[in-house]
Amino acid sequence: MAVLGSGPAGFYSAYKVMQGIKNTVVDMYEHLPVPFGLVRYGVAPDHPEVKNCEEKFTEVASSPNFNFIGNIKVGQDILLKSFINHYHAVLFAYGASKDRKLGILGEDKLDGIYSARDFVGWYNGLPEFSNLAPQLDVSDTAVVIGQGNVAMDVTRTLLKDVDTLRKTDMSEHALATLSKSKVKRVRVIGRRGPMQLACTIKEVRELMRLPAVAFEPVDRNLLPLDISTFPRTAKRLTKLLQEGSPVSATDAKKSWALDFLLSPNQFLPGNGPNASHLRSIEFARTKIMGIDAFSPSAKVELTAEHECIPTSLAFRSIGYQSEALPGMSELGIDFDDQRGIITNDYFGRLIAPMQEPDGARPMPGMYCAGWVKRGPAGVIANTMEDSFATSEALIADWNNRAPFLTGGDGWDSMRYEILTKGLRTVSWEDWLKIDSAERTRGKLLGKEREKFTDPKDMLEVLD
Repeated sequence: MAVLGSGPAGFYSAYKVMQGIKNTVVDMYEHLPVPFGLVRYGVAPDHPEVKNCEEKFTEVASSPNFNFIGNIKVGQDILLKSFINHYHAVLFAYGASKDRKLGILGEDKLDGIYSARDFVGWYNGLPEFSNLAPQLDVSDTAVVIGQGNVAMDVTRTLLKDVDTLRKTDMSEHALATLSKSKVKRVRVIGRRGPMQLACTIKEVRELMRLPAVAFEPVDRNLLPLDISTFPRTAKRLTKLLQEGSPVSATDAKKSWALDFLLSPNQFLPGNGPNASHLRSIEFARTKIMGIDAFSPSAKVELTAEHECIPTSLAFRSIGYQSEALPGMSELGIDFDDQRGIITNDYFGRLIAPMQEPDGARPMPGMYCAGWVKRGPAGVIANTMEDSFATSEALIADWNNRAPFLTGGDGWDSMRYEILTKGLRTVSWEDWLKIDSAERTRGKLLGKEREKFTDPKDMLEVLD
């Protein structure tokens, strides 16, 4: 089986299939020289416990039936159809490579506007964004558009004392920039109300407890008066927002706010020499539709009212999105660009529309898991459950003798094709050398690791 992607979805799927079908050989392909995907480059540095799953992934990779093939861009370095010819099954688990955009005026033209995905990748050492150089010294107020977990990670990173981050695996270039930050206030803005907050209560509580950081009170009219009949989660959220932070505004060095019922309308530029830089953001006010304003699923509609928030620093955090791999359409793989997922039967079997009375049918030996299967939502535990579901469908198909792909030589054949192109691959043993070098670099700085932010530097370790 070929697994395309080495993040949580790929590893959890590999683990389950290797456990469920005896003597399964898994070849895992990754475009970077290093594994772990979102765990390595998406988890907040001050949440190291979330990365504990790497231990399980390392256990999976220790099997003699597992091959890691890093530094290979599927669809570019090697054609996607090659996998069809050399494997019994191909499982797509490559996650989300871009973020969703707001689609409003000024979004792509003005300096000072950043994608939360880019920012998170930058401070986590993702090579793609190592040169992002966010301008954190141009404004004392930052605006984060979106109220999910990633938005909270961005907010916490901007507000936290940088010295508390120095022992994490946050990249040194990010620590240097954050130490010069002038941000004192962060406004986290959402289209809906507080009872529709997209992040977890844990994320809010962590922000509330930051030393020397005050929470600006939420308008009490937006919170329910009587929560006695509410579910436990809603009760906890309401109490948390009512109580706020233990730090008073007068004692605080920094502050943050959750602003609700605001929908971004346009980014406005400065004047004269600042015409290319963000000056403020115009929002349209929204209102809850229907009679139950406190329902978690309540929707909003725009009003005629507008509000302008001055800032020179903004982060867009409204979700990630997967992209189709080159060569998918040639193989008849249907990718839903609007939803950012591969069309599947919800159990992870790829399906392609067919001009037959019974409609779509599964594509033999083709599966998907994780965000490219269901969209970018949830935490790593959700991805594990989702990946297990896909794996169980694959195992059931194999046991029921359903049609699979006719290849089977796997890496033995693919290795020859890759080597004839002069491509350099990275094995699991190679990764362990890179890992050791990063840990050595980190030890000199008093931290667990200092990641390489350039693939060339990673490969130099192996020379």
